[in-house]
Amino acid sequence: MGLTIALAGNPNCGKTTLFNALTGSSQRVGNWPGVTIDKKVGKIKGTDHQLVDLPGIYSLSPYSPEEIVSRNFIIQDKPDAVINIVDATNLERNLFLSLQLIDTGRPMVIALNMMDEIDRLGDKIDADGLSKALGVQVVPISAAKKTNIDKLVEAVTKAAEAKQRPNAPKYDESIEKAVAAAEEAIKGKVPEESSRFYAFKLLEGDSAVEEALPGSRESLKAVIDELEEKNDDSADSIITDSRYDMISETVSKTVKKAERDERGSLSDRVDRIVTSRILGIPIFIAVIAAVYFIAMYDGDWGVSPGAWATGWLNDAFGELGEIVREWCESNGVDAIVTGLLVDGIIGGVGAVLGFLPQMIILFICLVILEEVGYMARVAFVMDRVFRYFNLSGKSFIPLLVGTGCGIPGVMSSRTIESESDRRITAMTVTFMPCGAKLPVISAIAGAIAGSWWIALFAYFGGIVMVIMSGIILKKFKSLAGTPAPFIMELPPYHMPSFFTSAKAVLDRAWAFVKKAGTIILLTAILIWFLSHFDLSLSFIEADEDLGESILAGIGNIVSYLFVPIGWGDSWELASASITGLIAKENLVATLGIVLLGDGEAEEELISLALASLLSQSGILSFFAFNMFCAPCFAAIGAIHRELGTWKMTGIAVVYQCLMAYMVASIVYVVFGTLIGDPIAWYSYLAAAVCAAILAYLLAAKDPFRQLGRREAAR
Repeated sequence: MGLTIALAGNPNCGKTTLFNALTGSSQRVGNWPGVTIDKKVGKIKGTDHQLVDLPGIYSLSPYSPEEIVSRNFIIQDKPDAVINIVDATNLERNLFLSLQLIDTGRPMVIALNMMDEIDRLGDKIDADGLSKALGVQVVPISAAKKTNIDKLVEAVTKAAEAKQRPNAPKYDESIEKAVAAAEEAIKGKVPEESSRFYAFKLLEGDSAVEEALPGSRESLKAVIDELEEKNDDSADSIITDSRYDMISETVSKTVKKAERDERGSLSDRVDRIVTSRILGIPIFIAVIAAVYFIAMYDGDWGVSPGAWATGWLNDAFGELGEIVREWCESNGVDAIVTGLLVDGIIGGVGAVLGFLPQMIILFICLVILEEVGYMARVAFVMDRVFRYFNLSGKSFIPLLVGTGCGIPGVMSSRTIESESDRRITAMTVTFMPCGAKLPVISAIAGAIAGSWWIALFAYFGGIVMVIMSGIILKKFKSLAGTPAPFIMELPPYHMPSFFTSAKAVLDRAWAFVKKAGTIILLTAILIWFLSHFDLSLSFIEADEDLGESILAGIGNIVSYLFVPIGWGDSWELASASITGLIAKENLVATLGIVLLGDGEAEEELISLALASLLSQSGILSFFAFNMFCAPCFAAIGAIHRELGTWKMTGIAVVYQCLMAYMVASIVYVVFGTLIGDPIAWYSYLAAAVCAAILAYLLAAKDPFRQLGRREAAR
């Protein structure tokens, strides 16, 4: 029977790269029992051993859900061994977790990662000396280059099979005396191999351990008082300082650094520019603009690779529709079956799949930025902006994740310690333009003259919506609170791993294709049925008036809500917005079916149809509403998992729709006035009311902000 091995380490130490190197494609993802935190499990290649990837953490203190999950798995589930991956370029920070893992008593091996970077810098690390000082075997590796991976597997297997406990290093005599007394006090109450871990946590005043061992800390009052009196500090600070003293002494003896350039490393020099207070945000805007330019631009300056490939694929779907239609007509296929195949399936699904090349190029750009290390800098830069508006920079990380898909974006909000920040982020992360919204962006961009800025409007508009929401929602008692502190290690810049980057892009692209082949396909069939049959279930030919269809009847009921924001009485746009709640891609599929109805899936035709239906300002209003309104059903489900109740989920959905409506109303009037579109008086009135409500919500005094600051200070 195979072994169970835990993989633990700090964030940004190469843990994911090592997990992929060890398991390959043999991995599955779920949630930890009772906790909505991602759980990755894989089988180590060439063995029957199961590798469990623990959340990235800095310590085993119970301050965040990740720390609780990691320590419970190691202490309670008792894996056969632990691989502690350590960033060799930053031993001082990483070894703090290592010392705590050693105290748990589980068989353990330290994977000293990024040794290729150490060699590049000209540094030297005495792995044997480090192993002797820490009491565990240390294996130098490079996860990115898969160096010494076999030796690591051999070492951890040997340690697990021999049940080889670490030889924990010893601290100051006064600390060891207190630890011995604590171990004696809890003898028989905790597993013998983990008694040193429990002893330390008891002395530190760990709430979870105190709860599990009631009365134990009180029995050690004299011991703790003696320790604190001798060292003139609190017990937890004494232990923390002692750990760092040991780390400093160990590193000084085992690490020899080469002489450094006075200007610092290349990463340091680049960071002075990209994270500066003045240039940081403009550079971020320029980078995102370049990403969307490469993925989507089609204008006076030429055609980007993404736009060219999308145009080619859309043409292919259009030709396929015509071929199928001609074949059906020449072979006497029933008109209903022909319409379903050509207009429903090929036209609906093709209108979505046609944008796959742009999505792949967008994903490639974003993954490269993540792998290089730039996105970590963006989070650091945006922390200054978010904190000014009473939000934590940690809230920006889910926004970055949400640009790929809103669901993991919502789920990643769980890493935020502050409950109020976590709930607000989960409620607002879907304001960001996820991959599913890219077809909408591309289709709308073609309908607005000079629309190179549409993608940037969606991206940075989403950030502004989150910031405004932070200001507004923090004024409600249930969501009030002080922003969580944002501490983030900035990894050195490095070349992206081809395997890791390719896998990330393919995973995202394949998820989109699977969605198109399941949810989008079924929805396209349903939309085609509703738009080509009337209430008496009589078939409506493609060249007949679809205004008599079932879908038109539903759209007509809802369309009156959107008259003030420039949509007229268009049932097509109202029905497209409704189907977009199932999946945002459906919005384009619906437009392709109800506006074209002839099996054509070309982006240009959808854009032309929109332009003939609405004014320029009306199109931008339609775009703004559908970018910022409630997300797809799957993302709403993710929001429910994070918020915990359907009541709060309903509030989040209604809030998003109301914010989207108000922004769309203001955008319609302002943009329409600037370009000279005719605007009705009631639209001006609606925009004025929406602007007044937003201004009041933003400017109203926050009754809880000062209270939160006082509590934080206390």
